[in-house]
Amino acid sequence: MTPLALIRHGPTDWNEQKRLQGRADRRLSPAGRAEVGGWSVPRAYRGFDWVCSPLTRAVETARLLDLETRIEPALIEMDWGAWEGATIDELRARYGDEVQRRTAQGLDLRPHDGESPREVRARVGAWAATVAASGRPTGAVCHQGIVRAFLSLATGWEMIGEPPHRLDWSRLHLFAVGPDRRVEIRRLDVALDGS
Repeated sequence: MTPLALIRHGPTDWNEQKRLQGRADRRLSPAGRAEVGGWSVPRAYRGFDWVCSPLTRAVETARLLDLETRIEPALIEMDWGAWEGATIDELRARYGDEVQRRTAQGLDLRPHDGESPREVRARVGAWAATVAASGRPTGAVCHQGIVRAFLSLATGWEMIGEPPHRLDWSRLHLFAVGPDRRVEIRRLDVALDGS
């Protein structure tokens, strides 16, 4: 099994406003830059082969963490389609009970013109198999949806109801991946020095 460390990007203005962000290419907010500026990747993970989502908020986070990364397209956030940029209250006003019905589908939730969490999970599972085949401990600066996909792969969580583990989004989460797409949790909520 190959170690895989995941760090979610720092906060953006849309995170602070509780807007669905998905593929929208938002920069870190001033508060987000200040928060990430206080983080440091622990020494045990600094030698990993680091990759990054192509979205600016992840690239900025990696730069602030002083990580040399290469872009990995598979790590882009879930596509929220027509729901992008809206709050849950705005979606309820626009679509009524349909939002609740779709959300209750867990992995099969599909926003209008968007991507389902099951599709995200398949995408990152295929990428994880390539990491496992390489045998190189890998770190990724990515998104909440990507980390949740790995949590789902590791635990069988169908994304219905509460997750099996509550994650602190300002910490590192360590998984291990196998070439058969098996994912295991090694350690969650690893403190980023200063967080």
